[in-house]
Amino acid sequence: MIRWRKGEVVRIRREWPGAVELDVAVPEGQCRALAYPALVGRPEPGDEVLLNTTALAMGLGTGGYAMVVALPNRLPEDPQGPGHLVKARYTPMQATVLGADEQDSPHHELLREADSVDGMPVVVADLHSALPPILCGLYEAVPGGAGGGVRVAYVMQDGGALPAWFSMACATLREIGWLAGVVTVGQAFGGDVEAVTTHTGLLAARHVLEADVAIVAQGPGNLGTGTRWGFSGVSAGEAVNAAAVLLGRPVAALRISEGDRRERHLGVSHHSLTAYGRVALTRAHVPVPMLPGEFGERVRDQAELLAVRHELVPVPVDGLHEALRASPVRLSTMGRGLEEDLAYFLASAAAGRFAASLLS
Repeated sequence: MIRWRKGEVVRIRREWPGAVELDVAVPEGQCRALAYPALVGRPEPGDEVLLNTTALAMGLGTGGYAMVVALPNRLPEDPQGPGHLVKARYTPMQATVLGADEQDSPHHELLREADSVDGMPVVVADLHSALPPILCGLYEAVPGGAGGGVRVAYVMQDGGALPAWFSMACATLREIGWLAGVVTVGQAFGGDVEAVTTHTGLLAARHVLEADVAIVAQGPGNLGTGTRWGFSGVSAGEAVNAAAVLLGRPVAALRISEGDRRERHLGVSHHSLTAYGRVALTRAHVPVPMLPGEFGERVRDQAELLAVRHELVPVPVDGLHEALRASPVRLSTMGRGLEEDLAYFLASAAAGRFAASLLS
């Protein structure tokens, strides 16, 4: 289940908030590794490190790092302060964090009886890669753009990466003010705010981070088995339900691809059709990008399968390509960039554009 290696840090490649990327010498040669200083301490050249090399050996894409498990000769100091909410529970890397909804939190009283997000638009997406284009579409549509005073929170579910620190996009988007903060829910951790469930995560986004809009998606990485129900994105349907029960306005972003050769993902992905058509039991707005040509017709025909339960909203895509080109972070999904799968990014940006219309 786990491939273990001992190694020595050769050099630090780069770092961003919460993560350090390393070159590490191992018996087979040299590999790229990732450390989370909050968990293991900060590695330095010459340090011995204990590595989990499973993802690297399996050739996984997003997760293709050796992961630093420990610096056995230089352990970090014990953590200080409150926080008894345990995440990554009962694994060797379980960690305690201060949950916004736990009794020791200064926000506990605020959230104890909270039961509504006050009509906040909640954009739900299948993949983490949808986060930047949703923001591009949103800020393209609001007066003043990213500097117009709209506060957006990202609620990160635990279907992909558990540490929010893994996402370089999140780090950059927070740094430049495109995100008011990240809320990590379920077993995910490392956000600006921690919460137990998607429900309390949405409440924290609204009442702690004072967000005007929330975007809900799993962290980087996606687990799929090629079966109807065996993919981590089913949580998108559950997020629609959570947003609705908390009196938010769910916006279901479609996963659309023209670049994916797998039939189940071509046009509107079966992930969207299952999550929104079968798992989501409450009504949502479903922005349908008005794409041209036969492919656009295919997308509109497939989206009609969701019309029984949801409200389909046609959204023009004029101007969105330019907004996506101006993204402050690199756009990539399943290894494909903006021009390699433009339809995917336009669909996400269209959801952001529609969410902006709900603010007026």
